[in-house]
Amino acid sequence: MSAYPAGRSHTHGRQAGPHRVEHLRVKVLETLPHDPESFTEGLEMTGSTLYEGTGLSGHSSVRSGAPGTPQMARAGLPAPLFGEGITLVGRTLWQLTWRDRIAVERDATTLRELRRLPYPDEGWGICFDRLKRRLVTSDGSARLAFRDPRTLAKTGEVTVTEDGRPVTRVNELECADHAVYANVLSTDRVVRIDPLTGTVTASIDASGLLRADELVPGSTLNGIAAVPGTDQFLLTGKFWPKMFRVALVPAQPPSRTAR
Repeated sequence: MSAYPAGRSHTHGRQAGPHRVEHLRVKVLETLPHDPESFTEGLEMTGSTLYEGTGLSGHSSVRSGAPGTPQMARAGLPAPLFGEGITLVGRTLWQLTWRDRIAVERDATTLRELRRLPYPDEGWGICFDRLKRRLVTSDGSARLAFRDPRTLAKTGEVTVTEDGRPVTRVNELECADHAVYANVLSTDRVVRIDPLTGTVTASIDASGLLRADELVPGSTLNGIAAVPGTDQFLLTGKFWPKMFRVALVPAQPPSRTAR
């Protein structure tokens, strides 16, 4: 979703060795309110402004404002369009749709629609790799596609693998410090991916952020935004009543019990 943020580099964004997966967990630094009716599909932060894209036909939108406060701007996406991931490219914002085969370009300040382009794949996640001036997109498979930021034409792709095995259901994306961070759909896991090779360099445990009584049908982690100028992230999910500002800290790797 976002361009690599200016300021301090992400301590945990450095590439691990070629066969080493770093095990991290989230440490909550701040809890913020979040619209519990928001079917979150994408988060991105630039400066002090947080952008959020939401889904569901007839309820899809893009919103912007300070994190944890009522949105300052909002633009709906008419039915039957189903909104998905968002990202900023300069003064414009791209919004994908799920199976509608279009992408919407918007003015980043007003959120006004500027144009629509054909989008041949399912739209899931999107982020802008500012260093290479390319978009990175996901389609729910193990593939990341690279695209021209003006035309959306595909310029390449890579398969996401962990310990040599494909990682499927790669969903919402965040470009940060030479890496791509991705939610894995229907899990409490975020993976950090080397976009050059597709290799997962870190597995991030984001479980336990909500209490059991705060979860409703359809609630799932989906939304990650780097906080500019820091090594922190904002995390939320579909129908979550809260958003969390977190740091990534070392975690114990899963034990391997002999059988």
